Amino acid sequence: MADPYYLTTAISYPNGPPHIGHAYEAIAADVMARFQRLRGREVRFQTGTDEHGLKMAQKARDLGKTPRELADEMSALFKDMCDRLNVSYDRFIRTSEAVHHEASQALWRAMEANGDLYLDRYEGWYSVRDEAYYDESELSDGEGGEKLSPQGTPVEWTVEESWFFRLSAYQDRLLELYRTNPGFIEPESRRNEVLRFVEGGLRDLSVSRTSFDWGVKVPGNEEHVMYVWVDALTNYLTGLGYPKQTPEMAKFWPADLHLIGKDIVRFHTVYWPAFLWSAGLELPKQVYGHGFLLNRGQKESKSLGNVTDPLELAERYGVDVLRYFFLREVTFGSDGSWSQEAIVLRANSELANSFGNLAQRVMSFIAKNCDGGFTAAAPVEPADSELRAKVLQACAKELPEAFEKLSFTAGLEGWMQAVFACNAYIDEQAPWTLRKTDPARMERVLATLCGCIRDLAVAVSPVTPAASAKILDALCVPADKRDYAALADDPALGAIRIENPTPAFPRLELPAEEAV
Repeated sequence: MADPYYLTTAISYPNGPPHIGHAYEAIAADVMARFQRLRGREVRFQTGTDEHGLKMAQKARDLGKTPRELADEMSALFKDMCDRLNVSYDRFIRTSEAVHHEASQALWRAMEANGDLYLDRYEGWYSVRDEAYYDESELSDGEGGEKLSPQGTPVEWTVEESWFFRLSAYQDRLLELYRTNPGFIEPESRRNEVLRFVEGGLRDLSVSRTSFDWGVKVPGNEEHVMYVWVDALTNYLTGLGYPKQTPEMAKFWPADLHLIGKDIVRFHTVYWPAFLWSAGLELPKQVYGHGFLLNRGQKESKSLGNVTDPLELAERYGVDVLRYFFLREVTFGSDGSWSQEAIVLRANSELANSFGNLAQRVMSFIAKNCDGGFTAAAPVEPADSELRAKVLQACAKELPEAFEKLSFTAGLEGWMQAVFACNAYIDEQAPWTLRKTDPARMERVLATLCGCIRDLAVAVSPVTPAASAKILDALCVPADKRDYAALADDPALGAIRIENPTPAFPRLELPAEEAV
């Protein structure tokens, strides 16, 4: 029995509607969840919204709403985005839930019992937009002389009574973690950034605020609310039932993967391990900080007017096309650029013209010329075996090995090469000619192709679940033969039956307003 697998996205901050970056992370995590399920693992996949903090309180005030009203409205949009993008989460968590307040307070009490919390006065620089504290050495001067964080966000000098966490006490232990477990932070560039930060020295961390009250109350001192990152990070435990010793906690913690954006790696790889150690809990196995999706090379922002609604793109081009494009176009872990032209070009050249056309022309040929099915009796020839071996190498070895390392682009490149090999084979074997000259050989060629198409559809199904299911349905592949274990079977030796083949990937056109 394969080990259980628990992965999470970062929970999204819902002070505005979801943008393309939120969709990118949700889709990547969903691909990983679906991939692990197809490998036979019991998967727990969690996403959600991070609803507390000063930024939410200020945004609600500006809109004439309560923070709760804003959180309810915006959280619903994020959940709808996940549902419409076919994100197969098991738990959508909201940090405003009562059970999450209970979990956060339990974690606080555990850290307090360990002697890691103390009351003092905080004076320093704080970015409301980042919900982060910064040292003077990390700041730069803006054009107007204002102080800016490393993210380019404004900071303000803050003075208030605060609870502090003894982060400095964990510096050596964190450095030892990074040294002995280099895979804890991926990719390597993120690990190096965190290592330099911690080597520079850690100061104790302010972990409560008194200037607003939209958050989790500090137990025993309710004029304080917890620093939003104590609250936010605890969600990964809340979703499993912490502090109760639930079956889910026993089965799925520690998490296998926290999949997050590169801008919040510090919180997940410095603060979070220290909090967990303090509370006597195991650390997650890996934190992966992916890059940003840039709009024609620019980071999207409201001020530039280039923020993209991912659901509009999905509506225009199709959910599976968008999912495929995101993971095929950009090397995961690095920043990458997207455009509507790039989506159309990638979708047409690889999905519609290559894989989609391969599946449709083979299945339509069988439906039209073979009464929808046959049992291949002719012997397998070397060309058939070579193709099957090449496709199995890509689908059962190269793609899974790459996806296991979150190298989605590399895995899909190997898969695409197998698609090209199938198209070359069909042109070489010419079943439309064999129909007249050697019908038995024609059936063997078609059976070989059906086996390869089945393998290709199963392998890519974490990325294009709806289109893959459509192809597998047309091939009459049973539901229990649609995982990676089934790729070892050889349907080319069995009976072939085709029902209602229709194109899985129609060709796309660039909208007139986008055409150059």
